[in-house]
Amino acid sequence: MTVIEAKVHRSSARNARMAFILTAVIVGVLSAVVAAAYWHPIVALFVGALIGVPTGGLVWLLVRIWPVIRLLWWWTPETLLSAGLLTGWVQLANHTPTVVTLIVVALVVGVPAAVPVVRRQVKAWGWCLVVRHRLRVCFAQFIIANQSGSLPLILWARPTPVGERVWVYLRPGLSAKDLESRLDKIAVTCHASTVLIERAGESNAAYLRFDIKRREVLNARVSSPLVDAIDRNAPVSASPLTVPTALDLPDVDAPTITLPTQGKPARKPATTANGSKPAASSASSLPDDDTSDWI
Repeated sequence: MTVIEAKVHRSSARNARMAFILTAVIVGVLSAVVAAAYWHPIVALFVGALIGVPTGGLVWLLVRIWPVIRLLWWWTPETLLSAGLLTGWVQLANHTPTVVTLIVVALVVGVPAAVPVVRRQVKAWGWCLVVRHRLRVCFAQFIIANQSGSLPLILWARPTPVGERVWVYLRPGLSAKDLESRLDKIAVTCHASTVLIERAGESNAAYLRFDIKRREVLNARVSSPLVDAIDRNAPVSASPLTVPTALDLPDVDAPTITLPTQGKPARKPATTANGSKPAASSASSLPDDDTSDWI
């Protein structure tokens, strides 16, 4: 089983050599310049070399073992949890009788399994540990890494009401758009329904937040105390509701508007010889219309 890939191994070796040379030269020159103010320049050069070379070696070691440190970081929660449980078991077995040890173990295991609230919390935090490794599998299998092969750094995770939330720091060569096109594959790998990605900070595009959704909480049934407040024995009126009928226009009586007459009352139209009324002309539509007002 390959713990560190060959590509990552070669890249870390090359970076370690460059870091050693740069650190040794820079620290050695600066140390020699400072030492030249107190000793002879030749002695100052030896002092600079004695300070620069060990410092460069320390930087080389840190860069060289960085892939191993990153691997240990991925398994840090599990390592600490296992170490704590093993230490507690050893101390409990050495300082207590067997009966007491079995009772304590039964309580530690039985209480989370019997109490629903504790059981849900333990399960939620357990999924957080699983999701971190599933995301690492996504990054290693089908998400493009940078040229040196270094994967994004998975920082931490915490449970949410619908799943988990994970913070990730991207390395150069990868962006949020590259991940948005693979959200369906990430959801399948994490055993979730959907996955959302958004920036965790406005000032840094490499700092992302993964929201992994496993369940829907909006369609869950919620118990309400109002149901118990209803009197089930109260009589129910069978009469239909009274609908107002005065809102319809045909049911509303329109008021009669009488226009006031100006001056003299209107004359009766004259009749012709055969008794028919003459046609009303437009000029005589208003009996008191004075044509001088229009001139």
